[in-house]
Amino acid sequence: MPDIKNILFIMTDQLRWDYLSCYGHPHLSTPNIDRLAERGLRFDRAYVQSPVCGPSRASFYTGRTVFSHGSTWNQVPLPIGELTLGDYLRPQGVTTAVVGKTHMVPDKEAMARFGLNESTDIGCLVSQPGFDPYERDDGLHPNAGLARRGGKLRYNDWLRELGYEGENPWNDYANAGEGPDGEILSGWYLQNSNLPARVKEEHSETAYMTMRARQFIEGMGDAPWLCHLSYIKPHWPYVAPAPYHDMYGPETLLPVIRDASERVDPNPVYRAFMDMQVSETFSRQGVRETVLPAYMGLIKQIDDHLGRLFDWLEQSGRMDDTMIVFTSDHGDYLGDHWLGEKELFHEVSVRVPLIVYDPRSEADATRGTVSDAFVEAIDLVPTFMEATGAPPAPHRLEGRSLMPLLHGLAPGDWRDAVFSEIDYAFYAAREILDVGPSEARGYMVRTDKWKYVHFKGFPPQLFDLEADPDEFNDLGRDPGYETIRQQLHRRLTDRLIDRKNRVGMTDESVLATRAGESASGIIIGVWEPGA
Repeated sequence: MPDIKNILFIMTDQLRWDYLSCYGHPHLSTPNIDRLAERGLRFDRAYVQSPVCGPSRASFYTGRTVFSHGSTWNQVPLPIGELTLGDYLRPQGVTTAVVGKTHMVPDKEAMARFGLNESTDIGCLVSQPGFDPYERDDGLHPNAGLARRGGKLRYNDWLRELGYEGENPWNDYANAGEGPDGEILSGWYLQNSNLPARVKEEHSETAYMTMRARQFIEGMGDAPWLCHLSYIKPHWPYVAPAPYHDMYGPETLLPVIRDASERVDPNPVYRAFMDMQVSETFSRQGVRETVLPAYMGLIKQIDDHLGRLFDWLEQSGRMDDTMIVFTSDHGDYLGDHWLGEKELFHEVSVRVPLIVYDPRSEADATRGTVSDAFVEAIDLVPTFMEATGAPPAPHRLEGRSLMPLLHGLAPGDWRDAVFSEIDYAFYAAREILDVGPSEARGYMVRTDKWKYVHFKGFPPQLFDLEADPDEFNDLGRDPGYETIRQQLHRRLTDRLIDRKNRVGMTDESVLATRAGESASGIIIGVWEPGA
């Protein structure tokens, strides 16, 4: 089959899998993302390698688990030797650029050791990581943080050109509301989430990133490209511009998924996360009712802008040679299970939407259908490589290409479980538990029926997803389920052991080395010539 020429890799930040109409939300209409699902394949059981921005994205970009690549949290650099999407696709002539967020930081210590800096071509690629720089913006720019990084942000420059005043319009306009006397009310405070952003809708982050993605695509002409359009929203600050800030009322909110029984003698790690301030805040009456309309409005805004982008791709003929992928880096608890943020392994945190549109006729059999195959974030790199004709790298990549599923050829040996992990050393939960930074680890394996979570140094969690789909009844310490826990622990151990760590040599080279030993004159254990 012909290779895919271009790839539009769309990622939202902190978008739950169940907050799109094509995934069943009864009140949040997302017709343009739904339209993509009607033209492609929607995966119903897609999971991230870690429910935190940085490590999740590192796995999306490398095709390797966090356990393997080592970027375990947002500020932990991806080691300089790890290959990413750009490294795999650039030899195919594909320009691989990011528009928006990656939440990755460079391995500056290793760069210095090798005499690299960001002003050189190779140093720039290594620091990005592996993407050709275009419009990098991680979307976290409070005044103090921006000043610490030198005060530079292209989006701020653009806003100032439009008349938004001050050193940091991102903070004071795009992510803030306004009080009755004109005072700036910061979007960092959840009580202000129901206010409209001070920025015009057409000047918001979502509008800007969509515009920049189109400009990148237009600028590429006929040359092949991968554009990673990485939206900053609906991640906090939960502030939406008018008219999106108040489109949704209380009657449109999904019921909260939590039960009083979860607070009775919970798993110690789970209890520690429930005791964190963000969880206590989201468990208070009225917080969800203030935040969720903004969260939903931000999703609706993304859908509207994607609709215009998809229309332009259609009109320009690029839908015919462009693969389009839509996903998220993780979910958002939003008060479910008495938690805020993400981090732990309930479905609302670790499960994400994933839609793939393949323009080729080979994918016609699956258009508009839904796959219940277990897929993981690490599957996208090998998918993109196969789509563009890049040579496979099974000695490095731990995911599997989705191409057979896209073309209706379900492999008999497809995985029957998914894996995720968390390094919670950076959270107050670790301090509450009084454990060291290297001990604050958790690992999840999920099958059709069971979800098992191993916390280092603490009891595990176990959920029967058939009998308890809301994950209220933790069987992790129930003596009647010891055999099940042991079986799932072995599965988890097998997954960790199966990591790809011989990354410097292919399997073919291993076999060739073995076969060439005698020819090279190396003789081991032979008694006499001719024996």
